[in-house]
Amino acid sequence: MLRTPLYETHKRLGARLIDFGGWEMPVMYRGINEEHVYTRTASSIFDVSHMGRLVFTGSDSEALLQHVCTRNVGKLKVGRSGYSHVCNERGGILDDVIVSRYEDRWLMVCNAGNREKIVSHLQRHLEGRKVTLDDTTQKSVMLAIQGPATMELFAQHMPIKVGEVARYGFVTGSYLGQKYSIFRSGYTGEDGLEVVLSAATGVLVWDFLTQDGSGDRVTIRPAGLGARDTLRLEAGMPLYGHELMEEVDPLSAGCGWCVDLEKEFVGASALRQIAAEGPRRKLIGLILEGRRIARQGARVLADGAEVGVVTSGTLSPTLEKSIAMAYLDASYCEAGRSITVEVRDQQIPAVVTALPFYKRSA
Repeated sequence: MLRTPLYETHKRLGARLIDFGGWEMPVMYRGINEEHVYTRTASSIFDVSHMGRLVFTGSDSEALLQHVCTRNVGKLKVGRSGYSHVCNERGGILDDVIVSRYEDRWLMVCNAGNREKIVSHLQRHLEGRKVTLDDTTQKSVMLAIQGPATMELFAQHMPIKVGEVARYGFVTGSYLGQKYSIFRSGYTGEDGLEVVLSAATGVLVWDFLTQDGSGDRVTIRPAGLGARDTLRLEAGMPLYGHELMEEVDPLSAGCGWCVDLEKEFVGASALRQIAAEGPRRKLIGLILEGRRIARQGARVLADGAEVGVVTSGTLSPTLEKSIAMAYLDASYCEAGRSITVEVRDQQIPAVVTALPFYKRSA
């Protein structure tokens, strides 16, 4: 398994490490629920260095990204990022990515488990174009600092005016003689930052941001991928391998907002046909009675017939309810509809609900 530059730090902090997308990553430090609640109420720092970071330079970089991305990245201004999907010719999702436009280059952040697949896909489509693709994943660190206290706490530690950065904007500069990029984005449903630094500097910054993390004061504390998953589920954010996969298209996944069918890109023809006919299944939320958790693959039933399948589920620490995301036949997606979910040997009553389950106050 691969390891991030923060591996020894995670071991020192007593993190429980697991295999995640081929990387040995911390799933938790103090406990998933505790880390989840602390992120919702204060500020947590996550090591997300396993995410792929692909840099594009050359005069045809924008043309390549327009060709492979569902989003019209040409509309991104310098200092702005945009969420997009990368699809195959059938409109199936190869990955969901964040594309950022710099003055002299572009950055694509992709999922760890899809990095090699995406690099191979990009290399096929950059043939004949003036583009250089540099996979910087193992040369850098990526930290996600998330929660309502993040902006204030980060400003106390770092001499960088991040409060002026708009959502999905980013700034660049140098710290300790090393270049950084700081993005106003995240995957938790909370306000926060994602920071890309050199490998050596990233370890120093992690320690610097968390050095006063003991006691009862509001500080920045480490959190693992377990809390990151329950946080994103409450916020209705899809996860590749669960809600997103090559057998699913962006429109069925409720991500039509990141698809521009007016432009040409890989998979556009297939997606135009799906848009014209309407998706057969749609991603929707479920709230289950009781506290049993519906896991990925659990059948969703109505009138004794299977009408869908669960993609993710958890017992929400914020709502204190059993929640799940599922693909349902389009005719069963009306909010408020009663259905049942097959959890092991029981059929649990549930109600269809719109996503997200949780939305932070402004």
